[in-house]
Amino acid sequence: MKPINIGICGLGTVGYGSFSVLKNNCLEISRRVGTDVLVSHIGTRGLRPGQDIGAVKISKDVFAVVNDPAVDIVLELMGGIDVAKQLILHAIANGKHVVTANKALIAVHGNEIFAAAAAKNVMVAYEASVAGGIPIIKAIREGLAGNSIQWLVGIINGTSNFILTEMREKGRGFAEVLKEAQVLGYAEADPAFDVEGIDAAHKLTILAAIAFGIPLQFAKTYTEGISALTQEDIHYADELGYRIKHLGISRRTIKGIELRVHPTLIDAGSMIANVHGVMNAVMVNGDAVGSTLYYGAGAGAAPTASAVVADIIDVARMISNPESRVPALAFQDDNLLDLPILAIDEINSAYYLRITAMDRVGVLAHITQILGECAINIEAIIQKEPRGADISNQRVPVIILTHEILEATLNIAITRIEKLDGVVDQVMRIRVYKLVE
Repeated sequence: MKPINIGICGLGTVGYGSFSVLKNNCLEISRRVGTDVLVSHIGTRGLRPGQDIGAVKISKDVFAVVNDPAVDIVLELMGGIDVAKQLILHAIANGKHVVTANKALIAVHGNEIFAAAAAKNVMVAYEASVAGGIPIIKAIREGLAGNSIQWLVGIINGTSNFILTEMREKGRGFAEVLKEAQVLGYAEADPAFDVEGIDAAHKLTILAAIAFGIPLQFAKTYTEGISALTQEDIHYADELGYRIKHLGISRRTIKGIELRVHPTLIDAGSMIANVHGVMNAVMVNGDAVGSTLYYGAGAGAAPTASAVVADIIDVARMISNPESRVPALAFQDDNLLDLPILAIDEINSAYYLRITAMDRVGVLAHITQILGECAINIEAIIQKEPRGADISNQRVPVIILTHEILEATLNIAITRIEKLDGVVDQVMRIRVYKLVE
C-alpha cells in the first residue's frame, strides 16, 4: 500500500507537537496502519525557534496544502473559526479527509461540516477537540456504544480547575490566582473563554451530541463562569462536605436533555472532586456499564498531539478499509434525535444558597418561611457569627443547602428573599450535583 501523506495547516504548539509524534513514533504508527504515514506538506507563516521539519515542503498559504493533490489527510491546527471553517470545507470539497483539534469550530459549525463530509464520503476526526490527551470521544462513540448513556459530568477546562484548586488549597483570591494562571500560560490575556465557561461549553456540546445522538447545539448550552465565587463559598462548601468544581453537565431526562456549564457542589469524597490543578476528568454513566471515569491531561502539546495522531491512524485505517468508518456523531446521520434542550430554569437540582442578612430578630424566620411556602425543603443550614464593628448594623452570612427543586421555583423564592428588608446583596446560588459512582 502506498504511503499516506499528511498536510499540516498551522505549526504552533499542537501542530509541531503532532509533527514530532508522527516523526518520533513513525515505526509504531506504520505497524498500526499497515503503511507509512508521512508529513509531506506544511502550511505555516514561518518556523519558530527550535522547530526542525527537515526537508518537508512548506507553504505560507495554508490553502496550498489543501490543494496539494499528494496530500491525503489535512490537519487543521490553526484555531479560530472563520478561516478554519473555509479551509476544512475546501479540503472536503477536494475529497480530502480532515483531522482537527478545533472545539469551537466543531461545536458551532460541526453539523454543516459533517454533512459536507458525508456528501463527499470523507472523514472529519476531532478527538483532540475535547480534553486533550484523554480519548473521551472514542470512549463514548465506540467503547460505550452498547450503552444508553444516562449522563456525563466533566471537569473539561484546566484553567478554571487550576484556579479553584489554588483558591481552596491556599486560600487565595480569584483575581490573584487568575494572574498567576496567565503568567504560567494556563489562561490567555483575555481569560473569558476559560473562566466564563465558554471553552467548556464548546466541549460539552460535542460530548452531549455523541452521547445522546443529537445535533450539535452550542447556542442552547447554559453557561456560567467562576468569577463570582469567593473564599467564603469554598470554605462553606468544605464545612458541608462538598467541593466546588466548574463542571459541564449533560443529562437525559423525560423532558429532554440538560446541557449546562456552571460552578457545582459535589461530594468531597467523589473521585471527580479530587481532580486538581490543570487536570481534566469526565465521568460517563451508561445503563449497562454504570459510571466510568476518564482522567488525564486536558491540554499541552504532547497530550493533544497524542489525540491528533490517534485520529490520523483511524483515518489512515479507514482509507485502506472504508467499511470500518464510525459515524461522525456516533449515530447514523439519519438517526439523530430532535430532543429538546432544557432551559436552565427547567432543570431539577439541589442548591447551595449564601444569603447575607442583617443581624435582626425574625430575618432568618422570614427566609425559611419563604422557602417553605415555595415547597423548598432544607437539608442543612449554617448561620455564622455576626460581622461588623457597628453592633446596630451587623451582618450575618446564612448558608442553606436545599433538597432538589425545579430551578424556576427557586428563582421565585430567591426574588422574594432578596426583597426582604433584612437581606442585603444578591443571594449567591450554586447548584449541587449528586454523582452516582
